[in-house]
Amino acid sequence: MTIETLTQEAIALLKNLISTQSFSSEEEGTAALIENWFKAHDIPFKRQANNIWATNKHFTEGKTTLLLNSHHDTVQPNNGYTRDPYSPDVEDGKLYGLGSNDAGGCLVSLIATFTYFYAEENPKYNLIIVASGEEESSGPNGLNSMLNVIPPVDVAIVGEPTLMNLAIAEKGLVVFDAKVLGTPSHAAHPNENNAIYNCIPVLQWFKEYTFEKVSEALGAVKMTVTQIKAGKQHNAVPADVELVIDVRVNDQYSNQEIADLLQAEAPCDSIVPRSLRLNSSSIPKDHELVKAGIALGRSTYGSPTLSDQAVLSCPSLKLGPGDSTRSHSANEFIYVAEIEEGIQIYIDLLKSIL
Repeated sequence: MTIETLTQEAIALLKNLISTQSFSSEEEGTAALIENWFKAHDIPFKRQANNIWATNKHFTEGKTTLLLNSHHDTVQPNNGYTRDPYSPDVEDGKLYGLGSNDAGGCLVSLIATFTYFYAEENPKYNLIIVASGEEESSGPNGLNSMLNVIPPVDVAIVGEPTLMNLAIAEKGLVVFDAKVLGTPSHAAHPNENNAIYNCIPVLQWFKEYTFEKVSEALGAVKMTVTQIKAGKQHNAVPADVELVIDVRVNDQYSNQEIADLLQAEAPCDSIVPRSLRLNSSSIPKDHELVKAGIALGRSTYGSPTLSDQAVLSCPSLKLGPGDSTRSHSANEFIYVAEIEEGIQIYIDLLKSIL
C-alpha cells in the first residue's frame, strides 16, 4: 500500500474518531473504530479495556523493541467552542474537531506508519503499537496498564503534537496538598494566630523558592501554587488554609527527591504528594532515533507538558504532527498538511533505523 493511500485512509479514520465521543474511560466507540482499521488491513490485534495493540508480523524475541503509542481519549470540550466539537469539518486546510490535534492526528499517523512497516521482513527493531485510553485523566486503564501485557519495550515514540520536532525530554509532575494551621476564632475577637495571615509568608516562600539543579533540555523545576481554600463564613476565622501546589519536575530530580525536599523545607504544617508516579522522561541526544530525526531536519527541545511518557521507564521520544498550543483549546484543529507531513516523516525516520 502506498504512503498516499495510507495517508488518505488515516485522515478518514481521524474524521470518524472526531465524530465519536471518547472522553477518558469512555473510549469504547473509538476503540471499535481502531479495531476496524486493523481488521481491514489484516493485522492481528488484541484489546484490553479500551487499549488496542499489535506487533509487527515478523516480531522476533531478542531484538530491540520500539513502541509506537498515542491516545484516543479526549478532554471534555470547553465552553469556548463556537463549532460542533464532533463535526470533522475541513476549512482552509484545517481539520476541526475535539481531539483532532490532541492527539488524533498523531494517533492515525502512527497507525498508518505501523501499517506501512507491519510486514517488513527482518527489521532491525520489533514494533509494537498501542492505541491507548485514559491519557488525559492519567487513569488506571491507560498505557500504564499495558506495560505488563505487551512484550518488554526498549525505546518508545509517543505521539503528541510537537510540530514534528523532537521532544527529547519531558517534565514530570507532582501535585501536593499542603496545610497552614492557625487558631479558629470569632472574627470579632483578637487572634494572633490567624491561619489566613499565617499563609502569607508561606505563599511568598513558594513564589521565591528555586530548585538548585537546572536541566539542559528542560530548564528549572517549576513550582506553582494553583489552588487555595479557607473559611466557610464571614465572621469565623478558619482553623487552616488548604493549598494545592503543582510542581513540574525536570530530569535532574526524581519525584521522590522533590517530595523529600519540600517536606523538609516548605514552611507549611503539612505537605503531602498525591502521587509520585508521573516522572520526567528523556532519550539520549545520541540515540539513533534522535540522530535520524536531526538528519531529517527536525530540531530538539524539552517539553513542559505531560504525556504517557511519564509511565514509561525506557528512553522515549515525543514526536507528532500538530501544535501543543492548540490542545484543549476551543475549536481545536489540525492542518491536513500536518498529518500528511507527519506520516511521511515518521516513515522516513523508521526507514533510517529499520
